[in-house]
Amino acid sequence: MRYELYYWPTIQGRGEFVRLALEEAAADYVDVARMPQRDGMGVPALMRLLEDTAAGRPPFAPPILKAGRQVIAQTANILLFLGPRLGLIPKAEATRLWAHQLQLTIADLVTEVHDSHHPISGGLYYHEQKREAKRRAADFRAERLPKFLDYFEGVLERNPGGDRYMVGKALSYVDLSMFQVIAGLSYAFPRAMARLESGCPRLMALHRRVMVRPRIAAYLASPRRLPFSTEGVFRHYPELDAPPARKAVRKKAVSGKR
Repeated sequence: MRYELYYWPTIQGRGEFVRLALEEAAADYVDVARMPQRDGMGVPALMRLLEDTAAGRPPFAPPILKAGRQVIAQTANILLFLGPRLGLIPKAEATRLWAHQLQLTIADLVTEVHDSHHPISGGLYYHEQKREAKRRAADFRAERLPKFLDYFEGVLERNPGGDRYMVGKALSYVDLSMFQVIAGLSYAFPRAMARLESGCPRLMALHRRVMVRPRIAAYLASPRRLPFSTEGVFRHYPELDAPPARKAVRKKAVSGKR
């Protein structure tokens, strides 16, 4: 089957979680909005899908996957569908539901990452809510981010299949999504992540293992992998990152007569 992925063409965004699964599985897919309009694709094709008033089950927003006649939206929902078909999750119901639960928790984290730079409204520019973003990002770095990382580190530690993977004994789409999360957080909050990574060694090791998998490495080196930017979910604004570490100041000994 040839899959059609519909997502905004200039950013990684939430569509990247789906792309990583398709790339790892060497699936036959087309990234519709990145293709030429002369071929009936591009952004106009994405907009036609979103604005189709005759659709009985209309999607709310990208990413959207078309698989034959099926139209599936929401990142976690798409991966729930693709996982067993691409060999990225066992078919046992309990395992699929556990993976879906983890993916939904990842979605919660991604939403909080987005809200760290757009805490008031997605319809406003960053500079219009910069003051509020500084407060939100400070709380995210201090409270929410460590809590999420501790949770996912614990999932790896307690996985009955071993701490190399999030689910079972083999790579799943959850591992690919966790790779993307760590990569995005390291881009958006490099100083904060540098201070937190010692507390989540299994997550950092998982990130490195996924990065060097042959198909993922080839994808990361290709033009299909767009760079992180200040237009996607993971954005780097220096003022939202942890403050630079203070350098120790050595006091010079002062000698003299009293």
